[in-house]
Order: sequence, then C-alpha cells, then structure tokens
Amino acid sequence: MNKQVSVAPSARRLTTSLRDIGYSFESAVADIVDNSIAAGANNVDIQIVFDGLGSTVTIIDNGHGMDAAGIDEAMRFGSRRSYEDQELGRYGLGLKTASLSQCRRVEVVSKTTDGPVQARVLDLDFIRDVDDWVTLDYSTDDDINDRAQLLSDKTGTIVTWEKLDRLLPAKSPEGGWARRRIQGLGPKLSSYLSMVFHRFLSGEAAQHVSITVNGQQLAPWDPFAREEKNTKFLGTDEFEIEHGDYAGTVTVNRFLLPPRTRFSSREAFDAASGIDKWNKQQGLYIYRADRLVQWGGWSGIRTIDEHTKLARASVDFGTSLDDAFNINVAKMRVNLPSQLRKMLARPVNELCIAADAAYRRENSLKHETDTTEKLTGIKDFGGAESGEAIGLALRTAAARTGNFEALSAISKLLKQEMPTLAKHLGFD
Repeated sequence: MNKQVSVAPSARRLTTSLRDIGYSFESAVADIVDNSIAAGANNVDIQIVFDGLGSTVTIIDNGHGMDAAGIDEAMRFGSRRSYEDQELGRYGLGLKTASLSQCRRVEVVSKTTDGPVQARVLDLDFIRDVDDWVTLDYSTDDDINDRAQLLSDKTGTIVTWEKLDRLLPAKSPEGGWARRRIQGLGPKLSSYLSMVFHRFLSGEAAQHVSITVNGQQLAPWDPFAREEKNTKFLGTDEFEIEHGDYAGTVTVNRFLLPPRTRFSSREAFDAASGIDKWNKQQGLYIYRADRLVQWGGWSGIRTIDEHTKLARASVDFGTSLDDAFNINVAKMRVNLPSQLRKMLARPVNELCIAADAAYRRENSLKHETDTTEKLTGIKDFGGAESGEAIGLALRTAAARTGNFEALSAISKLLKQEMPTLAKHLGFD
C-alpha cells in the first residue's frame, strides 16, 4: 500500500480565496435565509445596524436550532451532513462563504428545545494568525445568553456579521458616506428577498415564511403579476429530464403581462417592472425547490428584445436535478441542460410571438390616439361609456342640424383609418 501524505490546504490562503466566490450582499443574506428555511423557521428577522467599525448585520430565525455537534458541523467548510430532497442547501459552504464574502467575523448563536445555548465564531483574523481550520467556542461567554434573548421563541439561530470590511469603506468607516451606504442596503435587500422568496412569503411554497428587514415585513413580489386581471396565462408544459442515474420533471408556466395601459394602475405597472426593469426582467424565472435562483434573459434560446419585454415564464426543477442544471455555490446561476433548451424552444418562441403581437397592438393604439389628439385637440376621451356618450351627442347634433349624412361619411372614414376611435365613439 502506498504511503498517504496529507496535503490539507492552508486555512489562511483558502479562506481568503473563498471570500470572492461571487456573492453580492443580497445573495449572501439570501443564502443565510436558505439555512433558516431548511431549519424549519417561519420567521426570519434581518437587522442592519450602522455603528461605524462596529456595524453589524444580524439574521435571526425561529427554526429548530442546533446542538453542539450540529453547530460544529455547520461551521465546517464543506459540511459532511447530507441534504434531504427539496432542501435548499447544496454544498455545505453557504453559511461560511456567504458570511465571509461580506465580513471578517461571523458569530453563530443557536438554541434547541432542551439544550444549552451554543455559540461559535469564525474569525478570519484569528485564522490568519494560526493558519488552521478552527472556530472559537463562545458558548460560556457572558454576553451570549444576553444575545440569545433575541430569540423570541424557545429555539432558533442568530447569525451576526461583524468587521464588515466588504461593506464599509476603508477610508472614513465612521463617516456620513459610510452611514448612507449601510443604511441603503435595507431597501435593496428587501426588493431582492421579496423576489427570490416570493413563493415562501405568499404561502405558495409548502413552508410559509415571514421575513422582516429592519422591522419592515416583506410582501411577495410576483414576477408574473397574476393579480392583474389582464395578465394572460398561456399554459403549462412538463418535460422529463435525465442526467446520469437521476431523472426528474421540469415544469414550465408561461405568462404574458399586460401593457401599461391595461395594468390596474401606473404604480402597479412600475412595480411589475422588477429590480432590473422591464427589458432585463423578461424571460425565464428558474426555481429550485420553490426558491428563485435565476431570472431574466432567455438562457441562450433567444435574445432580449424590446418587443418581448412582457413575456415571462417560470421553470421549476427539484433538487434531484441539481447536477443537470449545474447550480453554482452562491445559488445565483444555473445552466439549462442542452436537452431542455431544445425542448423549450417551441413554447418560448410561441410566448415571444404573443408578446410581440401585444406590443405592436399597444404601439398601434398609441399611434392612433396621438393622431386623434392632433386632429381633435382632445387628449383624453375617458372610458367606454363617455366615448359612447360623445358619439351619441354627435349623432344628435348632426340630426338636429341636418348634417347626418356628413356625420355618416365621417363615421365611415374613422372606421377605415381609426377603427379603435370609431369603436370608442360607438360608430362601429
């Protein structure tokens, strides 16, 4: 038997490299929320506090908590624990890599139903000094029990990010610009989490979860504007995908959102545009176990186009197909399997044809309205009832003044050149 030689990596160097795995602030927090959901939490509270160099980001949940063995395993890079089907975890790296992408020190405090409070700290400065894969046990620290009081339920976990070197500016971390930067994180995070976890927030997922950011409870943001009566559902398709020894079903639902004039309000239209606005938000919304992992664009099936900005489709797959979708560590990017991309070409193109037709109808109507304004000087004809009332008034005036034939000729011309206006006036 050949001699075995240990080649464990340098903790100092590798932990520093893992900080740049590709997280944004929002996606890093979302990865911690994944852990909370996996722990059975139905309440997650996120607190972002500016205090200069002492600024913190804290995520508190009421999940089942962790005992000593559980918290030690959670702090391991590449956890040995197995993941159940449809569980949001994947690589056993999220808690560590997500946290350290934003800070140099992460503290985890956890409490189970019948066990003592457990606390562990992962500190990059300490790891730099000892160059070893170690965490610090703070369970007997005097401040830990006070911190555990943040757990309103009997069980749960508190993750606190400290030494926010990736969020605070290196120069003047106590200054006004630093304050504005930290305080500006909340609104962006809220929009992001409202989108990524919208099925959990709305109760569509099997597990209903309430999330608050700095005391504000988040409302779900539905990419498909299904509450709008003029949103069109264009059908469901299911595709069987095989990858190695695994097979699973991918479900696709297609939606055509209404143009601006057919939304219930301008505010609703603006809200539906999403965090990246209309053009970039068109396309495929890919869900893994009800959690949104990628949105916008057509994944190489076609290109983004102004004419198809109202087209959106959900693509759902289960965790058994993780390898097929090649999901990354940050759970922000997936690659569609080539066999699925081919299958999606037909339903995607049908959706985009419908979106293009709706866009052109809207533009045609706008052009016709603009032309009418130029000819008549009237900017707003009101609703259908007021349009018919105007038409009736015109017919009555024409009859009383002996000009009914002239009105008939005008009506005929309008029906030919401006059919929408003619219908609006009741001339059709």
